Amino acid sequence: MTPHAELATDVAAVRYAHLLAALLDHESPLWRPGELPPLGHFLMFPPDAHQSRLGPDGHPARDESGLPRRMWAGSRIRFLAPIPLGSTVVRETTVLSQMEKSGRSGRMLFVTMQHRLSVDGVPRIVDEQDIVYREPGRNGAPPSPGELATVPPVTRHITADPVQLFRFSALTFNAHRIHYDLPYTVDVEGYPGLVVHGPYLATLLMDLFLRHHPDAWIDGFTFRALRPVFAGEPFVLGLTADAAGGDLIVIDHAGAAAMKARVDIRRGTRT
Repeated sequence: MTPHAELATDVAAVRYAHLLAALLDHESPLWRPGELPPLGHFLMFPPDAHQSRLGPDGHPARDESGLPRRMWAGSRIRFLAPIPLGSTVVRETTVLSQMEKSGRSGRMLFVTMQHRLSVDGVPRIVDEQDIVYREPGRNGAPPSPGELATVPPVTRHITADPVQLFRFSALTFNAHRIHYDLPYTVDVEGYPGLVVHGPYLATLLMDLFLRHHPDAWIDGFTFRALRPVFAGEPFVLGLTADAAGGDLIVIDHAGAAAMKARVDIRRGTRT
């Protein structure tokens, strides 16, 4: 085990694939039978902090740092081998870097964590996640409108409602109140509405790719959150495909890029 790494164990349960298919509204899932869906590991290893150790925003309290607010800003994921449904998965988590900065919303701590998921000692997924911790306060106002994003040739129009946000929170055991508690979200954090989870947007982008390339063998996936997307506001999922994969984008209701992503695939198809 890597020094200072944390180990956790979970089972790649069939219900994860079944419930994710229900959330994405699939009668027949697009992923390979018997395997954990691409990004299905987001549903595994749910946070298990005791109720008494949660902060006022629903995340585990971080009083000692003075930076209690937490946001998942992006990931770089490598899919090394499939995870069979029903298999026992070991996750090894290591902090790769920490950097403190000051920005418009105050002091922030940028932490990059690496999660290595293995089955029977064989690495299956490596996920490097960028987490941002912020000071408390009304930091939720969206940035001023930027340049309009270019709409790709392949699109899907979505409006996420509070029910979808609740179901994704339930699937991931995510208690962050900005996804379900409207008075808290508006009055305390200053957002204009419930915030759509970044990992849910990433999952929708992966789903868009698979809807158009169901036989693709996914090698890697990266995403970076740029702006918040809110429940009840329409947004666009966009895809520009090429021989090696596809560039993906979430375009918010104002026409600006809210998330950018990239899928990389192996040549040929899965057999």
